[in-house]
Amino acid sequence: MAVPVNFLTAEQSAQYGRYAGEPSTSQLAQYFFLDDADRVFLRPLRQAETQWGCAVQLGTVRFLGTFVDDPENIPANIGDYLAAQLGLAATPNLRAYVQTRVHWDHQRRIIAHYHYASFDAQPQHWRLTRWLYTRAWTAAERPSLLFDQTTAYLLDRKILLPGVTTLTRLVAQVRDRAQLRLWRRLAAVPDESQRNQLESWVQAIDPGRPTPLDQLRHPPTRISRTGFRQAAERLDLLQTVDPGRWDLHLLPTARLQALARFAATARAQTVERLTPERRVATLVAFATVFHQTAQDDFFELFDRFLSEHWSRATRQQAQSRLRTLRDLDAAAKICRDACTILLQEDTPDARIRDAIWATIPKATLQAAVATIAQVTQSAAASDEQQAVETLYPLFRPVMAWWREHLIWEATPTSQAVLERWNFVRAHWGETRSRWQTAPTTGLTAAWRAVVCDETGRIHPAAYTVWTVQAVWDALRRHDLYNPGSVRYGDPRAQLLHGPAWDAAKPHMLRTLGWAVDPAEALTPLAQALDAAYRQTAAHWADNPAVRLESGAIRPRVVLTPLDRLEESAALRTLRPRVDALLPAVALPELLLEVHQWTGFADAFTHVSEGGDRIQDLALSICAVLLTQACNIGWEPVVNPAVPALARDRLAWVAQNYIRAETLAAANATLVDYHGQLPLAQSWGSGDVASADGMRFVVPVRTLHAGSNPKYFGMGRGVTYYNFVSDQFSGFHALVVPGTLRDSLVVLEGLLEQTSSLHPHEIMTDTAGYSDIIFGLFGLLGYQFSPRLADVGEARFWRIAADGDYGVLNDLAHARIRWDLIQRHWEDMLRVAGSLKWGAVNATALIQTLHRGGRPTVLGRAIGELGRIYKTRYLLAYLDDAGYRRRILTQLNRGEARHSLARAAFYGKRGELHQAYREGQEDQLNALGLVVNAMVLWNTRYMGVAVDALREDGVSIDQEDLGRLSPLSHDHITMLGQYSFQVPESVAQGRLRPLMRLTRR
Repeated sequence: MAVPVNFLTAEQSAQYGRYAGEPSTSQLAQYFFLDDADRVFLRPLRQAETQWGCAVQLGTVRFLGTFVDDPENIPANIGDYLAAQLGLAATPNLRAYVQTRVHWDHQRRIIAHYHYASFDAQPQHWRLTRWLYTRAWTAAERPSLLFDQTTAYLLDRKILLPGVTTLTRLVAQVRDRAQLRLWRRLAAVPDESQRNQLESWVQAIDPGRPTPLDQLRHPPTRISRTGFRQAAERLDLLQTVDPGRWDLHLLPTARLQALARFAATARAQTVERLTPERRVATLVAFATVFHQTAQDDFFELFDRFLSEHWSRATRQQAQSRLRTLRDLDAAAKICRDACTILLQEDTPDARIRDAIWATIPKATLQAAVATIAQVTQSAAASDEQQAVETLYPLFRPVMAWWREHLIWEATPTSQAVLERWNFVRAHWGETRSRWQTAPTTGLTAAWRAVVCDETGRIHPAAYTVWTVQAVWDALRRHDLYNPGSVRYGDPRAQLLHGPAWDAAKPHMLRTLGWAVDPAEALTPLAQALDAAYRQTAAHWADNPAVRLESGAIRPRVVLTPLDRLEESAALRTLRPRVDALLPAVALPELLLEVHQWTGFADAFTHVSEGGDRIQDLALSICAVLLTQACNIGWEPVVNPAVPALARDRLAWVAQNYIRAETLAAANATLVDYHGQLPLAQSWGSGDVASADGMRFVVPVRTLHAGSNPKYFGMGRGVTYYNFVSDQFSGFHALVVPGTLRDSLVVLEGLLEQTSSLHPHEIMTDTAGYSDIIFGLFGLLGYQFSPRLADVGEARFWRIAADGDYGVLNDLAHARIRWDLIQRHWEDMLRVAGSLKWGAVNATALIQTLHRGGRPTVLGRAIGELGRIYKTRYLLAYLDDAGYRRRILTQLNRGEARHSLARAAFYGKRGELHQAYREGQEDQLNALGLVVNAMVLWNTRYMGVAVDALREDGVSIDQEDLGRLSPLSHDHITMLGQYSFQVPESVAQGRLRPLMRLTRR
């Protein structure tokens, strides 16, 4: 599909080369300030008004990249700013200047003196085309974004902007050339048989039945034998074209993924109707990307299957043991009574039996002894034996698929596990005699008693369960990996190394602020830790919130909880008055109004990255977002009388426009706009954020959910782990199956977020933090600040053995291994650089370094560094009540935002009915986007309300402003039938009137 020339909206075309409003103060200083060279250029012009007119044109071409001949389009503050610099008492009339026609001569003089080039001048035009083609080839960017980037390119290189049609035509032509080249390259990859197989994927075998392409799009949803069969069939079908053998490494990954995303979203009939070259190229990209995805889905199914069944087996063992306790107690009581009679000295030996039978019938005692024998025999069976008896029957039906598709490589530490697994794959189903040569490296005494009999012969069933458990453990540590996998690959191989690290290293060191020499880099850390100890010790006697108590091993810190922060009388009055002034609004109108301010709906582009923008697309986008955020179906928003709200139109928009990257781009637009509001800036600068999870029950069959009785009852669910700035805006989120330890994903989310906010301190709940987490945060320049549930259990570390820290000496007895940090400093920098560069997934790398509680050598070194950061944090946490208060306040903001999200997500009992990972992520990110829209709307109108109160004579303290919250929602209607009509005044760009101001 060729990119249409009219890919810009009417508003975008109208704003091209024109002022969209008055430049800000910083923009005036950057583009319209007249330096000495500018004044020399203007000096030959005789009249001051003529100098002023020429200066307006000079600033305009710097700011817009073109000249503006219409005086009505020049903002007034530009003329005033330049008039003041030229010493003019009044701002001249620009229309009179333009009518003199001398402005044409001034334009020619500016072009010549400041070395501006025309759009078609060479070699500038050739360079522009080459740059544009390179960008269009490597990045899957929508045409409007390429247009904006091209405009910035021209401005930066002082090339005058052409007409909007000329530039849009160039962008469309170059992008078409890049697309055609990609399609030709991809279409030439498969041979004839592979091409025929690909073509068959879009053809239905029977009318009305799904095509193979439809079946390939979706992963299995059952964690069962059926799920493995479906996952294996999916992989087998993809492997019929053998995409692993195609050499596509020279083709841009982003373009491949964009083509694959189109094939995964569009109807099979749409793909079938494409031109032959584009159709084959699209299917090749789909097969390449989804072959990796299908592998990952199979590995994830294996992981989830073992996780659920192993934990279920453990619970069953515990429950079985508990069920026998009552019988054991009763039988033991009977035996106790019998032994009591037996031990009585006054009963002759010859009459012992008669005495016992007189009290306890013989049959009762025999039954009690039998019960004890049965229970103790069952208890004697090891956990390993019970695991074999429980799990092996579950493994047998799926082992054939495991043998075929679970293909791993291993790190040196897990080579023995890989050898065992390969042996099981090769000998599965063979006689027991063929198993006697099985490798047994790593066989513990407990497992040896189960795997081997008295003669040393191996039991295949026990050997298989033992091996599968070891494979599962190694997989979770990433010691077993698949090189072609995205989620189950080897993070170590993804670290920057060799020439790539050498090239990136100088930039990374400057960005992170580290020195190559470990002594130079680490000495300031040691000094800071020493200073923190001394400061805390000096304040200890005057700090009523802390005290030391004797412990069994070491002293224990006791920290008194914070008292409730009292509110001033002014704040108690201000908060309800501001809330009372907020206009009532329905959620659909709110979304449309926020779009009118920000244009966030323009970030939603068609999955094909081409095609005209349809009429009233923003209306359809807002309706779809509302249905997903409120967890309702189409019925409440469908309106057949409005084409943009027709059921088919909404379903089409949801399928083609709502996806991860468009949601992220739209959310970044809201976050950026919100951060510029004065009231938001009174809450914070965006440098601090919190991270916490919302739990959602997932009642449908799905692979991407986990069990946790505390949060999900008897069912399964996901955690929506989101990041909230100190301005109340949510700037990133992750969806995690079950309840993965929060600290594992917090760094991933922080590194992946793309908004304009750059928080340097992240506050979380206790979150199972570790020394490695502190170390990685410190290496990357972030402050990790978890709320500590029990600071008394924390360990404090020191570097200097002879440091005298007074009352803290006994507390700070653990020593940091300084030598280990120095020895591995270069590798630690490489890890930090790779994370910052985005070369490796943070969560997978942390799991690799942890190795299930047995860290690698590099993991231990990073952990030692983390102990420095952790101890400094602990000392500050104890010493500064204000710091503890700040952490608590930020976490409370995140929890309050969750309450707003719960109120919005009211449909279907607040349960998430999405079976696939992508659907879960898209719906919950739509929820986060709508919550951000409500926060932004509230913030802007609260700012107007505050201004109105001040105009009415109310004195408002800045500290009280900082304690207001934009999370109220009583004035926002979320229930009922939805109308997407905004008042005429709002449609014209004006704000709604506040509610009536009550004087007090």
